[in-house]
Amino acid sequence: MSTQNVQSKEAPLTKVENEGCLLVKCPDQPGIVAKLSSFLQQYNANIIESNQYSSDPVHGTFFIRIAFYCKNLQQQALEMEQSFTAIAAQYQMSYQFTYAFERKRTAIYVSKELYCLMELLWEWQNGELPMDVALVISNHEDAREMVEALNIPFYYIPAHKGIREEVEAKQIQLMEEYDVDLLILARYMQILTPHFIAQFKSRIINIHHSFLPAFIGARPYERAFERGVKLIGATSHYVTNDLDEGPIIEQDIERVDHREDVVSLKKIGRQIERRVLARAVKWHLQDRIIVEGNKTVVFH
Repeated sequence: MSTQNVQSKEAPLTKVENEGCLLVKCPDQPGIVAKLSSFLQQYNANIIESNQYSSDPVHGTFFIRIAFYCKNLQQQALEMEQSFTAIAAQYQMSYQFTYAFERKRTAIYVSKELYCLMELLWEWQNGELPMDVALVISNHEDAREMVEALNIPFYYIPAHKGIREEVEAKQIQLMEEYDVDLLILARYMQILTPHFIAQFKSRIINIHHSFLPAFIGARPYERAFERGVKLIGATSHYVTNDLDEGPIIEQDIERVDHREDVVSLKKIGRQIERRVLARAVKWHLQDRIIVEGNKTVVFH
């Protein structure tokens, strides 16, 4: 199968092709916002959204996200980035420029439960998720027909503990061939190795139920029902070597009561998982997240 997808990372979005985003993290001190605003003004850039947060105004860390419009941005981007290095050094900044004309390319990983995949594809089709779906990878064949009907390459790669290194080597090769920016685990029921995770730091998003750490392991809904829980939910987070303990991006809950059985608990849980994962992916695509240690700053 050819690794050339019909979607192109370089193809501009006509309505927002001149929009960019600047994410900054640095030690807090006076004058940062003024300096960033003056820098953008030099390029006749118009700030269309600005959000900031300081963990402590005296000795803390300052975080800011600035979305801006700049005419002929694609032609000016490289010069802006090169010019910004002096400011970054002066203020000890970690920073990132991103541009709407460079849509992020995603790979979706899935097993047998397809509801999160379906939600992502629906949101992508209706324009809510500004990404290119480069490919879908699964250790089961269940999603093939749905995925290929949308002209998205589908790869069936059987996976289990005994062949994990071989499987991940093949997956890493595909990520490189398809120039993938973000990996989405849409109910992909395989544990990833530290080697694989290290290739994509803060670029793998997972979804799971929010019973953790209360009901770790198999049959969480059955055990939650036996315990008589009153709240169920879902958590989406970046993947780290600590299983299900990476920086949290988004969570949601719904209240339940004694009238719910295991089947209805699972149904409610699936609905929460779908929307939580979609929101987390959307915020990543919109560059609204800064990872700080094992936490995130999310600019809604």
